[in-house]
Amino acid sequence: MDLEPRIHMKKPHVVLIPFPAQSHIKCMLKLARLLHHKGLYVTFINTHTNHKRLVDSGGLEEAPGFWYKTVPDGLGSATQEGAKAIEVIHEVMAYLTTNFFDCFLDVVSGLENPVTCIICDGFMTFTNTIDAAEKLKIPIMLCWTMAACGFMGFYQAKVLTEKHIIPLKDESYLRNGYLDMEIDWIPGMKGIRLKDLPEFVQATKHDDFAFSYLLEIAQVADKVSHTIIHTFEELEASIVNEIRSMYPNVYSIGPLQLLLNQITKTETNICYSLRKEEPECVQWLKSKEPNSVVYVNFGSLAVMSVQELLEFGWGLVNSNHYFLWIIRTDLVDGKRSVLPQELEEAINKKGFIGSWCSQEKVLNHPAVGGFLTHCGWGSIIESLSAGVPMLCWPSIGDQRTNCRQMCKEWEVGMEISRNVKRDEVEKLVRALMEGLEGERMRKKALEWKKMAEIATDVNGSSRLDTDNLANEIIKLS
Repeated sequence: MDLEPRIHMKKPHVVLIPFPAQSHIKCMLKLARLLHHKGLYVTFINTHTNHKRLVDSGGLEEAPGFWYKTVPDGLGSATQEGAKAIEVIHEVMAYLTTNFFDCFLDVVSGLENPVTCIICDGFMTFTNTIDAAEKLKIPIMLCWTMAACGFMGFYQAKVLTEKHIIPLKDESYLRNGYLDMEIDWIPGMKGIRLKDLPEFVQATKHDDFAFSYLLEIAQVADKVSHTIIHTFEELEASIVNEIRSMYPNVYSIGPLQLLLNQITKTETNICYSLRKEEPECVQWLKSKEPNSVVYVNFGSLAVMSVQELLEFGWGLVNSNHYFLWIIRTDLVDGKRSVLPQELEEAINKKGFIGSWCSQEKVLNHPAVGGFLTHCGWGSIIESLSAGVPMLCWPSIGDQRTNCRQMCKEWEVGMEISRNVKRDEVEKLVRALMEGLEGERMRKKALEWKKMAEIATDVNGSSRLDTDNLANEIIKLS
């Protein structure tokens, strides 16, 4: 939908709609607060359950001209015991597919201040938000809470389908080396393989959920003329330029936290989490030497088997390095994990286990020298902003693409095999924390940190793009 100037003059009011997952909400809430600081009215729309979780974790900041609204998600008063986080999100998506459109129209129609613009998470277009915007006669922009490479990875669902490369003819293509095929048409991602893209590349039928969902998202992206991406040009210049050739208006706005830091130092104390953060994690770091601790966190959605948990645990213990390990209550197959007594006793000598923490505070603590991550983009851009190199264990979505870029293009990561073994974990932790490769990666990470700071400083690329985004919304009012 093209954006056309509005004829009435009102204070600009933007409505933001995040996808109902931790990293998406965190990113879009930061964008919302940034736009609010620039003088815009903001309404932030969450699902009932996620809004309650945000309130319970202390992540709700009251401010004049900043409002929170909710839509139902079909979960009732409590999430099912033992349910995997990703399964809950799929349940919410199914509910929103049917119910979001009317609920959203009711919310927006009931707002006291006229809405100038809608900023919708690119992964929320399945709820027909573009049709809703057209019905309300309100311009809409899409926000991608990921890297430019992540967006381009998802966009290949459309390109590869048009080239008849996917869906696969049958499941034998999963085993015959077909997924090792290199894609040579994406600037900045030369040599990327099919298996480095999200899981839609494994589809053998058009009605496969991941394939059909991501194909629709890629197709819908072409209908919106304003695209916001949480990256900075210096990191992904060639890919951002490619996206600029696809859309008339592209804004690279990251890292958002660094932009917020430019406005007020108090922003770093605001919680953006759906889970209660434990201050003991940061307290534990205070007694450790600089660059002596490995921080381990697999994000808010990833799950692993008990055996995988044990392999990581013994690998970390055997590395003989200090480590801070976040083990969510639903990390192991969606259930509470209980470590064997022998492993727990070994961990107590060098490690500290928490269930959630303020990740940015941890990554920016001088004691942290490396990050073992699932390669979610929120985690990566926070680690780059702190100058911390990474070990990568990607699983779903853009994580595979992010991992490839980290290891091959940005030179800040080393990948752990999907079939994780304790010996490999031990070896790579040692290489990260005490080896020449780890030293080289740390130097490179600090270079990216400096580039991120330049991008978000006065006249930096992200600062200018964010100003341009705010001014574009203001022009519409």
